[in-house]
Amino acid sequence: MADTEVARRRRVGGGPLSAFLVLLAAAFLVAAGLRLLGIDGNRYMVAVTALTPYTAAAGVLLGCVALLLRRWAAGTLVLLVAIVLVAAVAPRAFPDSRPNGVGTEVRVMSVNMLLGQADAADVVAAVRANQVDVLTLQELTPEAVAELDRAGLRNMLPSQVFEPRPGPAGSGIASRYGLTAKTLTSPGSMRQPGALVDLPGDRDIEVVAVHTMPPVLTAGPEAWQRELAGLPNRDLGGAPRVLAGDFNATLDHVGLRRLLGNGYVDAADEVGAGLEPTWPSGKLWPPPVTIDHVLVDNRCPVDTYGVIAIGGTDHRAVVTQFVVPTR
Repeated sequence: MADTEVARRRRVGGGPLSAFLVLLAAAFLVAAGLRLLGIDGNRYMVAVTALTPYTAAAGVLLGCVALLLRRWAAGTLVLLVAIVLVAAVAPRAFPDSRPNGVGTEVRVMSVNMLLGQADAADVVAAVRANQVDVLTLQELTPEAVAELDRAGLRNMLPSQVFEPRPGPAGSGIASRYGLTAKTLTSPGSMRQPGALVDLPGDRDIEVVAVHTMPPVLTAGPEAWQRELAGLPNRDLGGAPRVLAGDFNATLDHVGLRRLLGNGYVDAADEVGAGLEPTWPSGKLWPPPVTIDHVLVDNRCPVDTYGVIAIGGTDHRAVVTQFVVPTR
């Protein structure tokens, strides 16, 4: 009996602290379960899944604290699940081995223009500094097209397939090489133009300017899910494909993971920058996440990737270089 009383005294905080830790553990296990079981669900679940890297870190901390406070069952369970979650997230911080590839080097950049308000001079300066070959733009308005022209974009990237619209629906592709417009996606709420890029080597590429509906709108994530599902898979019998833009999805969402399972690689993940956030730029709330991506046909080895702050928009631009191999 005395030993039992001593053990009870050693359990710091007693029942109230145990109840609080159990509540935190339950919240963590629900969030982790959404990711590990592949449940996007409603808009709140989608938002929770977007925070998976934070959830993994919080789970490790919570599990360790629970064990230190001698809540063995809760601590052990939380820590084990957290380790599984970390194993799913941590590889994004480490570069993958680069396969050999000889061919044409291509640099692709993507910018969400935030209703056309992004600083056109910043965009053009980034294109020039990074020697961009192909640029995809989201939330491209007619006024933004005029601003980009005045800033000199057409002089550097003269071939353009633009579908500007007022508000967030417009998108476009600009290239230093010739473009031929192609319909590569299913119809959606946003414009998502596609194009065949006439590269100087013996192999061309197809590019889609991706912009799916945000999944956290009050209408729910159904449109977002349909639009992610409507993005084209890799075409082994055709030109290598590149999907670049604002997916409104992280690497933890089912729709994006499905694309990666169909022959694409995420450029950021390939070089160990998969945890580099792209939205919201320069803010700590909501917690920054990675929703802008360049998905590259896995036949094309990825060399570099980076994010760039652009004035006037809440998205950071993403830029990557990869090699389109010869036939």
